[in-house]
Amino acid sequence: MRVEEGSLYPALHRMEAQKLVNGDWRVTENGRRARFYSLTETGKRRLAEAETNWASVARGVQKVLRFA
Repeated sequence: MRVEEGSLYPALHRMEAQKLVNGDWRVTENGRRARFYSLTETGKRRLAEAETNWASVARGVQKVLRFA
């Protein structure tokens, strides 16, 4: 899967505004300054909810496909 810069960074900024991720600037091994993101506790809870919802949708699609 390829994610373009034009969609990735706005999504990260929205998630940061919603307190789902924290971003901080660090220096990489090769000396570049880069922003690193990590999930907050709120983000972890939201991810768990999304995983549960996705599993439910996937089960429903699987049932439909089984009888198609």
